[in-house]
Amino acid sequence: MAKMTGGDALTQALISEGVDTVFGIPGVQLDGLTDGMYRRREELELVVPRHEQATSYMADGYHRASGRPGVAMVVPGPGVLNAGSGMATAYACSSQVMLLAGTIPSPLVGSGLGALHEIPRQTETIEGLTKWTARPRRVEEIPDLVHEGFRQMRTGRPRPVALELGPDLLHAVADLEPGEPFAVETPEVPDGAVAELARLLAASTRPVIHAGGGMREPRAFKLLARLADLLDAPVVMSENGRGAIDARDPHALPAFALWELRATADLVVSFGSRFLTPFGQQLNIGDARLALVNIDAADLRPPRRPDLAVDADAVAVLEALVERLAPRSTWGEELHRLRADCEARIRQQAAPQMEFVDAIRAALPEDGIFVNELTQIGYVSTYGFPVQAPRSYVWPGYQGTLGYAMPTALGAAVGAGGRPVVAVTGDGGIGWSLQEFATAKKYGIPLVTVLFEDARFGNVWRIQRDTYGGRFIGSDLTNPDFGMLAQAFGLDFALAEDAGAVRKHVAAAIAARRPAIVKVPVDVFPSPWPLIHEPRH
Repeated sequence: MAKMTGGDALTQALISEGVDTVFGIPGVQLDGLTDGMYRRREELELVVPRHEQATSYMADGYHRASGRPGVAMVVPGPGVLNAGSGMATAYACSSQVMLLAGTIPSPLVGSGLGALHEIPRQTETIEGLTKWTARPRRVEEIPDLVHEGFRQMRTGRPRPVALELGPDLLHAVADLEPGEPFAVETPEVPDGAVAELARLLAASTRPVIHAGGGMREPRAFKLLARLADLLDAPVVMSENGRGAIDARDPHALPAFALWELRATADLVVSFGSRFLTPFGQQLNIGDARLALVNIDAADLRPPRRPDLAVDADAVAVLEALVERLAPRSTWGEELHRLRADCEARIRQQAAPQMEFVDAIRAALPEDGIFVNELTQIGYVSTYGFPVQAPRSYVWPGYQGTLGYAMPTALGAAVGAGGRPVVAVTGDGGIGWSLQEFATAKKYGIPLVTVLFEDARFGNVWRIQRDTYGGRFIGSDLTNPDFGMLAQAFGLDFALAEDAGAVRKHVAAAIAARRPAIVKVPVDVFPSPWPLIHEPRH
């Protein structure tokens, strides 16, 4: 044991968990923690964005690019609320993010006396956005709670966690032992359920593999391709499962292909997916039998109606299946026809957007990271951007978080290990985070932001035009001169009038290894949604 402050103990516990970066903004309730970080600044860097919302976005992006937990830090009250959208996105996408949230002085919590940054029931607010939340009552509890938070993130379904920290405890001095990370148990594979799943697959003549967000890791990337080879079966990636298999693999198909496959499939096996439409209905698979594999038992329950539900780690089950199954032929040439048909439909019905998607793909190396915003190019990218490597595609999942792309991409670039990162956004979404261009400049983060400008919330404007008879309200924008804005922030800037110029300028910006904006003036694109003839998932 050693005599240290709560802030020192927390910092040391983070370092012992392998944390080398915290995304946070200092404030008076956190002074004891940031002082502890100062003393270990050679081992742990504090990256300070310009808005508290970016702390959790950056931590999420860091995790999704690196696979390591991301850590965010904010003051209580408004800081917690500002970080809430990023925490909600991390929750929706099953990301490992730890929020270090300040509180008012511990004796005043719940008193309603109007202490600085106090909000009613802050703990309950955070609990709604996390898998696990704790608040130490004594300084001696801090190290073990840090380790328990990391254990929670690494156990079962990964989701964000939070620690609330009173300033009195962060300044308190005690004899403390920061300890070591807690052991994480290897998930058991239920032999009986795996045997039954293997039997179903062996008996199937038209199996379909469905991959969700639980498959977005390097180990699953290889195993899924192996299973597809063994079964000669299509792999349909949900929107959150993009990157579960290389899009160039002859078995890989986008989400909407499920609706054609269901006409003749006799078995659908879904790994690591909620398997729901945005309206809370099970995906329609026709008369096929359904097997669901998910580590979260809640994702096996109604309204889903599986013939077999396997409550286990999907990657571990996948590994066990690959060892049991023998190679055979099922879909054959029909699968090649369907892949070609999907590609043709995408290019026919979203041709203008796909020109730009293709340009960005061509400029990025195969393991380069693409961060997808809810913009007109982004919507098409959910099925049209070919993801070629694990941990190289980031989007906000069912949360649909507008404006998250650029700050999330900054965090991804910090955790990317040198891989280039490109964020796609629109002039609507970028308004949420313009100030973070200063963060990119300050830390030299080589993010390339491709900014499509149509002076509108384009999708809203198009709906108002096409569905509501041109009754436009709240959908027009007045933008800054983005070239002058880039100059003011000290960023590289390029104007790209067409897809060819986008490819050239993105490639040049990646090579320069400096933060850059590539602006693309566009008109409102035609809707891509005729391609999607059922609710998306």
